[in-house]
Amino acid sequence: MSKPILVLNCGSSSIKYQMIDTETEEVLAKGLVQRIATGTTGTVDHEVLSGETGEFHVDQDLPNHEVALATVFKLFDEHGPDLSATVAVAHRTVHGGEKFSAPVLIDEEVVNTMKDLSPLAPLHNPAGIEGINAARKLLTDVPHVGIFDTAFFADLPAEAHTYAIDTELAKKLQIRKYGFHGTSHQFVSGEAAKLLGRDDLKQIVCHLGNGASISAVDAGHAVETSMGLTPLAGLVMGTRSGDIDPGVVAYLSRELGWDAQRIDTELNKKSGMLGLTGHTDMRDVQEAADSGDERTKVGLDVYIHRLVFYIGAYATLMGGLDAITFTAGVGENSAEIREMACERLGLFGVELDKEANATRSKSPRVISTPNSKVKVCVIPTNEELAMARQALALISK
Repeated sequence: MSKPILVLNCGSSSIKYQMIDTETEEVLAKGLVQRIATGTTGTVDHEVLSGETGEFHVDQDLPNHEVALATVFKLFDEHGPDLSATVAVAHRTVHGGEKFSAPVLIDEEVVNTMKDLSPLAPLHNPAGIEGINAARKLLTDVPHVGIFDTAFFADLPAEAHTYAIDTELAKKLQIRKYGFHGTSHQFVSGEAAKLLGRDDLKQIVCHLGNGASISAVDAGHAVETSMGLTPLAGLVMGTRSGDIDPGVVAYLSRELGWDAQRIDTELNKKSGMLGLTGHTDMRDVQEAADSGDERTKVGLDVYIHRLVFYIGAYATLMGGLDAITFTAGVGENSAEIREMACERLGLFGVELDKEANATRSKSPRVISTPNSKVKVCVIPTNEELAMARQALALISK
C-alpha cells in the first residue's frame, strides 16, 4: 500500500519539496518555489513523476509561505499526485539546539521551542517555522514531523562539543558545537555500512558541496564533525571561510572599523573558494587551475589541505579508519578532488582505483583498489529520502 510523505524544506524566500512513496521509495513529485516575500513575482515549478507525468509552472505574487504552499497544493490538486493520500509531512529544520536529538511530532510546544532556538539560526529557523505553520494550517489531518539538521550530532562526546571558553557563559548562551548536514551524514554513513556489509565501521564522511562538512562516525554514531555553533566552521566552502583564527574578527574590527554584521558577511558570503579564487563552482576552479592560474592553484591546495587535515585528525580520534566516503555535489561529481585528497592519504594505506574513480555513476560504489587498507566510496546523498524514512519510522511507532 502506498504511503506518500511530503518532504518540505522551507527557506526564507524559497521552498523545495518532494512527495515520496515510502513503500517503494519512489519520488512521486517534486518542486521548487522561489522569490517568496521578495517584492517581485514569485515562481513555482511543479513536476509530476508518476502516473501522468508533466512539468507545470506558475508565476504569481507570493507574499508569504502560506500563499506559496497554497499555490503548491493547488498544483497537486490540479495535476497530481493526490495530496490527500499523504500520511505525513516531514519538515527540514536547521537547528534543534540541545532540545531535539531525534525527529519529533510537531505541536505548539515544539514550535515555541524552535522559536526560542532561533537566535542560534536566525536565517533558517524562522523560515522553517513559517513553513511549518503554513503547512499545518493547510494540511490539518496528517502528522507533521520535524527533522533537525543538528540531531545526528546531538550526542557528540563532551570533549568534542565543548568549546574552551567560560563554562557559565557557554551555558547561558548555549554555545557549543552543534554540527550541520546531519541528515546527510546519517544517511550516507548508513548507506556506506550497507555497501560494505559492516555496521562496525570507523568511517569518515566528506559532504562536499557549496557548503561542506566532514564527520567521524564510529559504528553508526557520530563522534566528531567540522561545523560548530554555526555552519561557518570547518572546511573551506564555496563562500564560507571555514576555520579561521578568531582573532581575525577583532583585528578586522580594529583596523577597518567593521561591525559584527560586516565581518559576518565577509566570512560567510565573500570568503572560501570565492575569496581564494574568484570562483564558487568547483568546475570553474578546476578549469582555472588546470590552465595555470596561480591564485586558483593555491586556493585549490588550501581546499585539499584542510580536507586532508580533518581526515587525518578524525582517523586518529577514532583510533583507526575503515572507510572514507565522498558525497554531495563536489564529493559525488569531482573525480579530481577525490584523487587529489586520496593521493595524500597513502599513510593510511589508501589506494585509489583511478579508473573506478573516473567513472561517472549515480549509484553507491567503491572507488579504491581491492588492496586498499581503507575503502574509499562515493555515495549520493538523499536528504529527502532520509527525512521520509525518519518520518515514517516515527509515525509508525
